Amino acid sequence: MRFIIYGAGGVGCTIGAELFLAGEETVLIARGAHLQAIQDNSLRYLTPNRQETVNIPAVGHPTELDFRSDDVVILTMKSQHTLGALEDLRAAGGENIPVICCQNGVANEDMALRRFNRVYAMAVYLPGELLEPGEVRCHSIKKIGILDAGVYPHGIDDLITKVAAHLEGANIASVPTANTMAWKYAKLVINTSNALGAAFPRETNTKALRDRLSAEAFAAFDAAGIDYKTLEDMRDRRKGLMELGEIEGVGRAGGSTFQSIANGKADIETDYLNGEIVKLGRLHGVPTPANTTMQKLMTRMIRERIEPRSFNLEEVEELIAAVHSTSRQTPPSASTPSPAPAPTAVVEQNVQEALGVSDRAYVLDHGAIVRSAPSAELSGDPAIQSAYMGL
Repeated sequence: MRFIIYGAGGVGCTIGAELFLAGEETVLIARGAHLQAIQDNSLRYLTPNRQETVNIPAVGHPTELDFRSDDVVILTMKSQHTLGALEDLRAAGGENIPVICCQNGVANEDMALRRFNRVYAMAVYLPGELLEPGEVRCHSIKKIGILDAGVYPHGIDDLITKVAAHLEGANIASVPTANTMAWKYAKLVINTSNALGAAFPRETNTKALRDRLSAEAFAAFDAAGIDYKTLEDMRDRRKGLMELGEIEGVGRAGGSTFQSIANGKADIETDYLNGEIVKLGRLHGVPTPANTTMQKLMTRMIRERIEPRSFNLEEVEELIAAVHSTSRQTPPSASTPSPAPAPTAVVEQNVQEALGVSDRAYVLDHGAIVRSAPSAELSGDPAIQSAYMGL
């Protein structure tokens, strides 16, 4: 079995380094200055227990690989980059390559299943960091991470059982898990707080806001009928397996959202984290003012190049209160009419995305409208789910 780690940043390079050091055939697909540094000087890999120079192969695009029947691709890029990566992968290697979505958020598997025959979900608990090209840090002691996985949308097969065994042999805890998506929804709740580490100074007490983000997420899941694990389930899974340790001379940088902003990235994953909760809230009538505010704030930080940890809690709480007030407003009376908002049409082949941001949807087939209904109604229609959403 050859492991192809596609989107090799902090998490991907950590997985790749551990597999490679355990004797597994592994290749990275990376990009930019990080790729160049690995190709020129190898990968520098730091943990609390060791510092290694890992001479792991790395390429910049799937077309640079000769694909084999024993290949397994592990996707580790941010969700906003998944679609383009999948298209490149399918063009280079065909639709029969096993694809494992080792990513935060819950939208990647559906994108992959539209293009590949075998898709697997993998829940990610692994504090990998990439802050400078060619160097990756992981602050875990004991197990380097936990990567439980299963067939998407549900099940276990021989391949994922073998993958889990290889990961276990590389100091990464991994158990074949039939309902992996329930664990990924629980992880999504934790990831809604990624924005807090990017917005506020380290010393800020964000517990109340973190709890509010989580409460909105669970309320949205319940309204949508989504199966999920609890935060207590998550703590129990990690117990005795993962602890954070210190790397000599290196402090912890922060979560993935902080890293994106600190590294000057042009985009951010928040639309697939807090934005997922906002989408579910819109579909099922659940107010999500805290998640809405943090989604907007992260987008603003990226667009305006605002330094991470620049906000104070009071001003953000005021923004949340304003969103909450707007969401609770009653419609104006007939005696005081307000102008109707201008309608916006979205033409989009990704049905799930389109339904998440629209009030009403139209299904076109060969240029003719064959179905029209409120978006929430279409989103829950089994026929639409089967025909257009891959569910």
